[in-house]
Amino acid sequence: MCMGPWAFKALAVAHDFDLFTLFAERGPLTVREVADHLGCARRPVEMLLTANASLGLLEVRDGTFGNAPVADAFLVKGKEQYFGGFIHQVNRRSYDGWGRLDEAVRSNQPVTWDPAAQKTAFESDPERVRMMQGAMHSLSRHSASVIAGVLDLSDSKRLLDVGGSICAYAIEFARKNPQLEIGVYDLPAVCELAEAKIDEADLRDRVSAIPGDFLTRELPEGYDTVFLSMILHDWQPQECRSLLRKAHRALAPGGRIIINELLVDDDKSGPYDAAMMSLNMLVNTVGRNYTAAEYAAWLVEAGFSEPERLPVDTVSSNGLLIATRLASGDSTRATA
Repeated sequence: MCMGPWAFKALAVAHDFDLFTLFAERGPLTVREVADHLGCARRPVEMLLTANASLGLLEVRDGTFGNAPVADAFLVKGKEQYFGGFIHQVNRRSYDGWGRLDEAVRSNQPVTWDPAAQKTAFESDPERVRMMQGAMHSLSRHSASVIAGVLDLSDSKRLLDVGGSICAYAIEFARKNPQLEIGVYDLPAVCELAEAKIDEADLRDRVSAIPGDFLTRELPEGYDTVFLSMILHDWQPQECRSLLRKAHRALAPGGRIIINELLVDDDKSGPYDAAMMSLNMLVNTVGRNYTAAEYAAWLVEAGFSEPERLPVDTVSSNGLLIATRLASGDSTRATA
């Protein structure tokens, strides 16, 4: 564990230098060729390449370094499964914040922005919006393909993806469900980025970006399904409960809400990914990762059925909670 940051930094610096894209374009290279390309001395370049080879990201053959298959798949710019946006976000934003984790624990406040002066971390910071959306798209694209394969949306006609970023889930859901129309509801600056992804996927006829702020406005109506992926963990319980009530008001009776999250175990013993993400929320947001029991209580309080839990295993989530919007006064609960 103590050496974990060393490994990540070796990857992150190689990524920042575009080495994986360089190898994809030019093939295996010697240390001298890479050093000349970067304008760096041979000594540090050799050490950086050796470190990435030890991580399984580069292969060494006949005195040259080149991409291992995993690097070719996930670390080359322009590739379908490119994961570099998330690496860039963690390296440029998260590391400084995690270096102040002790301060976050003592103050019970995020340390990467000032909640006393800003409503959100992205207020008046368009570059941070672009970086964050690129990072989340890298992360969500892999998870979306898995979830689209296990989540039954065959009975849904219109789905609202709340805080849907730049359409990773919307695009996968639309491709998997040809009957489905999807509205992606997010901040205006995010919607501008989302429009390009919609056009790139050639789904303009079924996917649309809807600008708005779910913290200050009601949700758009006319949808039979509301999808919330990795949104609620950004916020405090009162804001989560408010958003679930808005979802209830937006849906007609019988409509469904689907929550996709890294769920903390009810006994707070883990699991590892959810526990670490929760600490990341402490550093960067006012929220934390919640348990399935906490979400279930808030859903029932808002007027939904007791949720069904659908386990998933993706890089960014471990469970879906699916509940039905009850009619007023209906106390019937679904069983998990």
